[in-house]
Amino acid sequence: MEKTFNWCFIGSGRLAKKVARIIIKSGRHKIVSVYSRRFDKCEKFAKKYGAVAYGSASEAVNADGVDGVYIVTPHDSHYEYCRLAVQSGKPVLCEKPFTVDFGSANEVFALAEEKKVYVAEAMWTWFAPVANKIKEWLDNGEFGEIKSASAKWRLPFGYAPRVTDPNRAGGALLDIGVYSVAYAYRLFGKPVKIDCKGKVAGGIDWNERIRFEFSSGAVFTASISIGGFDIIEKLKIVGSKAKITLPFFHCAEKVKLVRNGGKREVFSGGGGYLKEFDTVAGEIKSGLTESRFVSRKSTLDIMELLDECRKQLKLVYPFEKRGV
Repeated sequence: MEKTFNWCFIGSGRLAKKVARIIIKSGRHKIVSVYSRRFDKCEKFAKKYGAVAYGSASEAVNADGVDGVYIVTPHDSHYEYCRLAVQSGKPVLCEKPFTVDFGSANEVFALAEEKKVYVAEAMWTWFAPVANKIKEWLDNGEFGEIKSASAKWRLPFGYAPRVTDPNRAGGALLDIGVYSVAYAYRLFGKPVKIDCKGKVAGGIDWNERIRFEFSSGAVFTASISIGGFDIIEKLKIVGSKAKITLPFFHCAEKVKLVRNGGKREVFSGGGGYLKEFDTVAGEIKSGLTESRFVSRKSTLDIMELLDECRKQLKLVYPFEKRGV
């Protein structure tokens, strides 16, 4: 029987628990150590999922048997924990957004290259078969000339406390907007023009509309909001030959390509956290230092796009004003 992959979890909140349940159930993954700022929560998590709770991140990262470190904390602390893990020579899977800005992300990847350590962004869309199939259709010319491409995502107010906390780099853009930005980038590359307008209040962005123009002539628009009362999530691509309309695009497991004339092609492929963790564990075991699904360049390019959007919004977090 193949040896399980042993994880250190940095963070023990709602998403950490969800991921833990899924990957442990598979029998292919084990959580051997965990650290979070509140030790009482850390202990409860450790007891439930068979790990050992530690009083410091360093102890958890360097615990016996750790094969990789999963960072699932609020955005503002990703940089700190990524650096700690890489300095310790431990492979890293870090939740999106990878860091708060390009500069800190670039530092982490430069250190990882120096240490020859695997580091990848944990955005499951990069690993999802459906997302990769849409990219394949686009590259093969199945859509024909792109007439319009757009993503819309709205979540209700208060769906997670950290999202409205400016000290945790909260707001719509870094929490859910990053998916739309990543989707636009992976489909069309880096835009040649960016226009971002939105509402900033109380130290966070509540909504924005982003327009990306690409050298190919394609245009992608993204509408993002965390101030509504309902949930809307949809990706739409319309071409001269075919189109798709994809609900819940960031985690979709089925997509339907509708060609002119009505002929349809349906593709199904399971994604989710287990697909992501299986893929990353396999890449680490194979000795890779960069993911084949989400490259360093991709993550850094997206961080640059997010930085530009924040610049246009004039969105600066309190800890950035302090120079921290």
